[in-house]
Amino acid sequence: MRRLLFALAATSLFATSATAALKVGDKAPDFSTTGAVGGKEFKLHLAEQLKKGPVVLYFFPKAFTSGCTAEAHAFSESIGDFKKAGAEVIGMSADDLKTLHDFSAKECRSAFPVATATPAIQKEYDVAWAAHPGITTRTSYVIGKDGKVAMVHDDLDFSQHVAKTLAAVKALK
Repeated sequence: MRRLLFALAATSLFATSATAALKVGDKAPDFSTTGAVGGKEFKLHLAEQLKKGPVVLYFFPKAFTSGCTAEAHAFSESIGDFKKAGAEVIGMSADDLKTLHDFSAKECRSAFPVATATPAIQKEYDVAWAAHPGITTRTSYVIGKDGKVAMVHDDLDFSQHVAKTLAAVKALK
């Protein structure tokens, strides 16, 4: 009997953990943080950004690594399509502000802001990478103007994040 109770408790614990991630339809947690765009400091308040339209919030593991640099280039090359669809793109990582200043100008090509994903933001968006403390997973969220999550794409392979988030933004119209 004791084993059965332990097994049920463990199952319940894991079920709770598995449902912690944001899902489509969930209200996106509001937050404020600091980042950079074009090498200049940028104050980010999600609720303020959502007043302008949908937001693509893409979390990336580490600035200036090959995959994160390629992803930043892909988003910057497609920024006109996102703007045409009425959406803002914001990159998020656990990198420090100085690194983000450099990354925003060099690799994001001053096309969109990147901001610091604090430990609290990482927890709220379920993007803390357990195997690599202090680094976020590669997860993209499309958040509608209503503040609700419209799409989640969680994949370390950056190659589909731009196409999938852009398609989700276009589907909001």
